Amino acid sequence: MSHVEDETDNTRRDFLYYATAGAGVVTVGAAVWPLVNQMNPSADVQALSQIFVDTSGLEPGMQLTVNFLGKPVFIRRRTPEEIEAARADDGGRLVDNESRNPNKPGTDASDVNRTMDEEGEWLVMIGVCTHLGCVPLGNGAGDFNAWFCPCHGSHYDTAGRIRRGPAPENMHIPVAEFIDDTTIQLG
Repeated sequence: MSHVEDETDNTRRDFLYYATAGAGVVTVGAAVWPLVNQMNPSADVQALSQIFVDTSGLEPGMQLTVNFLGKPVFIRRRTPEEIEAARADDGGRLVDNESRNPNKPGTDASDVNRTMDEEGEWLVMIGVCTHLGCVPLGNGAGDFNAWFCPCHGSHYDTAGRIRRGPAPENMHIPVAEFIDDTTIQLG
Protein backbone atom coordinates (compact mmCIF):
# COMPACT_ATOMS: atom_id res chain seq x y z
CA MET A 1 0.00 0.00 0.00
CA SER A 2 1.39 3.35 -0.93
CA HIS A 3 1.58 6.38 1.29
CA VAL A 4 -1.17 8.16 -0.72
CA GLU A 5 -3.62 5.24 -0.33
CA ASP A 6 -2.92 5.10 3.45
CA GLU A 7 -3.66 8.82 3.83
CA THR A 8 -6.92 8.46 1.86
CA ASP A 9 -8.03 5.59 4.10
CA ASN A 10 -7.35 7.67 7.22
CA THR A 11 -9.34 10.57 5.82
CA ARG A 12 -12.28 8.29 4.95
CA ARG A 13 -12.10 6.60 8.37
CA ASP A 14 -12.00 9.97 10.16
CA PHE A 15 -14.99 11.17 8.14
CA LEU A 16 -16.98 8.04 9.04
CA TYR A 17 -16.12 8.46 12.75
CA TYR A 18 -17.23 12.10 12.73
CA ALA A 19 -20.39 11.40 10.71
CA THR A 20 -21.35 8.52 13.01
CA ALA A 21 -20.70 10.61 16.13
CA GLY A 22 -22.70 13.53 14.71
CA ALA A 23 -25.63 11.26 13.84
CA GLY A 24 -25.47 9.80 17.36
CA VAL A 25 -25.57 13.25 18.98
CA VAL A 26 -28.56 14.28 16.84
CA THR A 27 -30.38 11.02 17.69
CA VAL A 28 -29.76 11.37 21.43
CA GLY A 29 -30.85 15.02 21.29
CA ALA A 30 -34.04 14.09 19.44
CA ALA A 31 -34.80 11.40 22.04
CA VAL A 32 -34.04 13.56 25.10
CA TRP A 33 -35.76 16.79 23.97
CA PRO A 34 -39.36 15.60 24.65
CA LEU A 35 -38.31 14.53 28.14
CA VAL A 36 -36.77 17.92 28.89
CA ASN A 37 -39.62 19.85 27.25
CA GLN A 38 -42.26 18.13 29.40
CA MET A 39 -40.74 19.79 32.48
CA ASN A 40 -41.71 23.26 31.23
CA PRO A 41 -44.85 24.74 32.78
CA SER A 42 -48.06 24.06 30.91
CA ALA A 43 -49.90 26.82 29.08
CA ASP A 44 -52.60 27.12 31.76
CA VAL A 45 -49.97 27.57 34.49
CA GLN A 46 -48.12 30.19 32.46
CA ALA A 47 -51.39 32.03 31.84
CA LEU A 48 -52.00 32.24 35.60
CA SER A 49 -48.47 33.29 36.53
CA GLN A 50 -49.82 36.78 37.23
CA ILE A 51 -53.23 37.73 38.52
CA PHE A 52 -54.77 41.04 39.51
CA VAL A 53 -56.96 41.25 42.61
CA ASP A 54 -59.42 44.08 43.26
CA THR A 55 -59.32 44.95 46.97
CA SER A 56 -61.73 47.90 46.86
CA GLY A 57 -64.41 45.98 48.77
CA LEU A 58 -62.19 44.99 51.71
CA GLU A 59 -62.80 46.88 54.94
CA PRO A 60 -60.39 46.64 57.91
CA GLY A 61 -60.75 43.21 59.53
CA MET A 62 -61.82 41.50 56.30
CA GLN A 63 -59.94 38.81 54.41
CA LEU A 64 -60.14 37.68 50.80
CA THR A 65 -58.84 34.30 49.66
CA VAL A 66 -57.83 33.89 46.00
CA ASN A 67 -56.37 30.94 44.13
CA PHE A 68 -52.90 31.64 42.73
CA LEU A 69 -50.76 28.94 41.10
CA GLY A 70 -52.94 26.27 42.69
CA LYS A 71 -52.58 27.61 46.24
CA PRO A 72 -54.82 29.80 48.37
CA VAL A 73 -53.52 33.30 48.99
CA PHE A 74 -54.87 35.23 51.98
CA ILE A 75 -55.24 38.98 51.42
CA ARG A 76 -56.07 40.57 54.75
CA ARG A 77 -56.75 44.19 55.51
CA ARG A 78 -55.81 44.28 59.16
CA THR A 79 -57.39 46.35 61.90
CA PRO A 80 -55.31 48.71 64.05
CA GLU A 81 -55.65 46.17 66.88
CA GLU A 82 -54.23 43.36 64.70
CA ILE A 83 -51.34 45.57 63.61
CA GLU A 84 -50.63 46.55 67.21
CA ALA A 85 -50.72 42.89 68.35
CA ALA A 86 -48.37 41.82 65.54
CA ARG A 87 -45.88 44.59 66.26
CA ALA A 88 -46.01 43.85 69.99
CA ASP A 89 -45.17 40.21 69.16
CA ASP A 90 -42.01 41.34 67.30
CA GLY A 91 -40.16 41.14 70.61
CA GLY A 92 -41.53 37.68 71.45
CA ARG A 93 -39.87 34.35 70.87
CA LEU A 94 -40.33 33.40 67.21
CA VAL A 95 -39.91 29.88 65.86
CA ASP A 96 -38.77 31.25 62.48
CA ASN A 97 -36.80 34.51 62.41
CA GLU A 98 -36.95 35.01 58.61
CA SER A 99 -39.60 37.10 56.88
CA ARG A 100 -40.13 34.56 54.05
CA ASN A 101 -40.92 37.55 51.88
CA PRO A 102 -39.40 37.64 48.36
CA ASN A 103 -40.46 41.30 48.12
CA LYS A 104 -38.04 42.08 50.99
CA PRO A 105 -35.41 39.32 50.71
CA GLY A 106 -33.05 38.53 53.56
CA THR A 107 -35.04 40.43 56.18
CA ASP A 108 -36.06 39.38 59.67
CA ALA A 109 -39.59 38.32 60.62
CA SER A 110 -40.66 41.64 62.09
CA ASP A 111 -44.19 42.70 61.17
CA VAL A 112 -43.07 45.55 58.92
CA ASN A 113 -41.05 43.07 56.80
CA ARG A 114 -44.06 40.80 56.28
CA THR A 115 -46.65 43.38 55.19
CA MET A 116 -47.08 45.14 51.86
CA ASP A 117 -47.13 48.65 53.30
CA GLU A 118 -45.17 50.43 56.01
CA GLU A 119 -48.33 51.03 58.06
CA GLY A 120 -48.93 47.26 58.17
CA GLU A 121 -52.53 47.38 57.02
CA TRP A 122 -52.14 44.91 54.12
CA LEU A 123 -50.91 41.36 54.73
CA VAL A 124 -50.73 39.05 51.71
CA MET A 125 -49.48 35.49 52.24
CA ILE A 126 -49.78 32.01 50.82
CA GLY A 127 -52.43 30.34 52.95
CA VAL A 128 -50.65 27.03 53.38
CA CYS A 129 -49.37 25.63 56.68
CA THR A 130 -45.63 25.07 56.36
CA HIS A 131 -45.85 21.79 58.26
CA LEU A 132 -47.71 19.51 55.83
CA GLY A 133 -49.47 21.89 53.44
CA CYS A 134 -52.90 22.16 55.07
CA VAL A 135 -54.95 25.35 54.81
CA PRO A 136 -55.17 27.10 58.21
CA LEU A 137 -58.41 28.48 59.59
CA GLY A 138 -58.51 32.26 59.92
CA ASN A 139 -60.62 35.05 61.37
CA GLY A 140 -59.25 34.98 64.88
CA ALA A 141 -58.57 31.25 65.19
CA GLY A 142 -55.94 29.74 67.46
CA ASP A 143 -54.11 30.97 70.53
CA PHE A 144 -52.94 34.16 68.80
CA ASN A 145 -56.34 35.16 67.38
CA ALA A 146 -55.21 34.86 63.79
CA TRP A 147 -54.69 31.54 61.96
CA PHE A 148 -54.78 27.99 63.25
CA CYS A 149 -54.09 24.72 61.43
CA PRO A 150 -56.31 22.13 63.14
CA CYS A 151 -54.67 19.17 61.40
CA HIS A 152 -51.57 19.21 63.60
CA GLY A 153 -52.01 22.23 65.87
CA SER A 154 -49.89 25.00 64.35
CA HIS A 155 -50.74 28.48 65.69
CA TYR A 156 -49.90 31.61 63.68
CA ASP A 157 -50.03 35.23 64.87
CA THR A 158 -51.61 38.22 63.11
CA ALA A 159 -48.49 38.58 60.92
CA GLY A 160 -48.65 34.94 59.75
CA ARG A 161 -45.64 33.92 61.84
CA ILE A 162 -45.55 30.46 63.39
CA ARG A 163 -45.73 30.78 67.15
CA ARG A 164 -46.52 27.28 68.37
CA GLY A 165 -46.88 23.82 66.86
CA PRO A 166 -44.97 21.63 64.43
CA ALA A 167 -44.76 24.08 61.49
CA PRO A 168 -41.09 24.98 60.95
CA GLU A 169 -41.53 28.25 59.03
CA ASN A 170 -43.71 31.34 58.86
CA MET A 171 -46.37 31.32 56.16
CA HIS A 172 -44.71 32.40 52.94
CA ILE A 173 -45.37 35.72 51.23
CA PRO A 174 -45.87 35.68 47.43
CA VAL A 175 -44.38 38.19 45.02
CA ALA A 176 -46.98 40.97 45.18
CA GLU A 177 -47.33 44.70 44.69
CA PHE A 178 -50.00 47.37 44.53
CA ILE A 179 -50.37 48.61 40.96
CA ASP A 180 -52.89 51.25 42.02
CA ASP A 181 -54.80 52.13 45.20
CA THR A 182 -57.15 49.13 45.02
CA THR A 183 -55.44 46.50 42.83
CA ILE A 184 -52.80 43.99 43.91
CA GLN A 185 -50.76 42.12 41.31
CA LEU A 186 -49.67 38.65 42.39
CA GLY A 187 -46.71 37.21 40.51
